[in-house]
Amino acid sequence: MNVSLSVWLLTVAGLCVLVAADFFIGRKPHDVSIREAGIWTAVWVVLACLFGVGLFVVAGGGPAGEFFAGYITEKSLSVDNLFVFVLIMSKFAVPSQYQQRVLMVGVIVALVLRAAFIAAGAAIISAFSWVFYIFGAFLIWTAWKLIQDARKGGHDEEYEENKLLKSIERRFGVADRYHGTKLWIEENGKRVMTPMLVVMLAIGSTDVLFALDSIPAIYGLTQDPYIVFTANAFALMGLRQLYFLIGGLLKKLVHLSYGLSVILGFIGVKLILHALHESGVHVPEIGIPFSLGFIVIVLAVTTATSLWAARSQDQGQGGPGA
Repeated sequence: MNVSLSVWLLTVAGLCVLVAADFFIGRKPHDVSIREAGIWTAVWVVLACLFGVGLFVVAGGGPAGEFFAGYITEKSLSVDNLFVFVLIMSKFAVPSQYQQRVLMVGVIVALVLRAAFIAAGAAIISAFSWVFYIFGAFLIWTAWKLIQDARKGGHDEEYEENKLLKSIERRFGVADRYHGTKLWIEENGKRVMTPMLVVMLAIGSTDVLFALDSIPAIYGLTQDPYIVFTANAFALMGLRQLYFLIGGLLKKLVHLSYGLSVILGFIGVKLILHALHESGVHVPEIGIPFSLGFIVIVLAVTTATSLWAARSQDQGQGGPGA
């Protein structure tokens, strides 16, 4: 699409208003109920759908299909990322009333990071078409790694702080308890970080790794930076509420990693085929309608088999031999 600067500015301004509204709604620390989380999750999904319909009206079915394919893929990857958020929250024993503030900051950091990655990706793609080979190979490798992690029960492992985070903690020191939503306090005459700031840094640094997976994935569905950015933005919007809505359900999505590995592998193959086509090799290219249908079917099957497996496990544990 030929998106003018004014449309870009209006889109970014609108998203900033939505982020500010979300922050204003959740500014007071409190335990988020299932009802509250469900209502706001639905609101964000409806807003994304309305944006997609608007793209269909203004630009046609092609861009709208690319948006929905990208949105669904990024949303699915975000759900998988919630597993890591759960581990981080558990590792740092974040009080339930402060978790939404941590997640809000995490979403903002993710938006900024992904905007930078999207801009860099667009510049690289416009200059070097062979980068699609690298993106495709990376996604296929990521898909294989997801399968390996799923077999090892990767989501059951404890979160381990990275070296950068540990060095920051040693440099500035960390208070021994939470002090509300404060990020810094004075302790024994020294300014130290609170655990609240540490957990925000943990989620922020994790967001960098998430972006490394998600940006190549969506560029495999569309090369339009505007669609890439908006699909990512709407996928991240409402992630905070989704965390509280499906927090208990996450453990039941036992096959989600397998489904995502299939999707990422599929997009990786799609990227390599596109790269070969750009190089003059006559190979079939996978269209957006097929991609969108494939992604939806894989996620539906994965969710259904996950819930069936979890139900069978629960029945087995509650049986006579349990």
